Amino acid sequence: MRTRTAFLAVASAVALCFTIPAVASAAEGEFSYRYYDEDEELQMGVLVDPPSGECIEIPEIADWDVDAFRPRNDTDSRAVVFLDDDCASDSYFVLRPMGGRGSDRLLFRSVIFG
Repeated sequence: MRTRTAFLAVASAVALCFTIPAVASAAEGEFSYRYYDEDEELQMGVLVDPPSGECIEIPEIADWDVDAFRPRNDTDSRAVVFLDDDCASDSYFVLRPMGGRGSDRLLFRSVIFG
């Protein structure tokens, strides 16, 4: 009888583990960049704790034809910046975690963390 009760307890615990929803992972920290706004004034944008494994189009420039530049990756994950909007171009650059940065000449429109 005790074997059956112990088995039932273990089986219930395993089933409970599979019913707990998975927590989405995120790169912890900030990813900053520069861009020019509609009035051609220099602005700074920041992504705070961005999700990992998802392509993120830079929100401030998504609706018009300008690029972000001078990225700085102060997250705990590597960041890959792309020249296009959907992280699919062959033009990309990898920024190391915790301080990786690019110059004013590094233009990009999207980024993925991982």
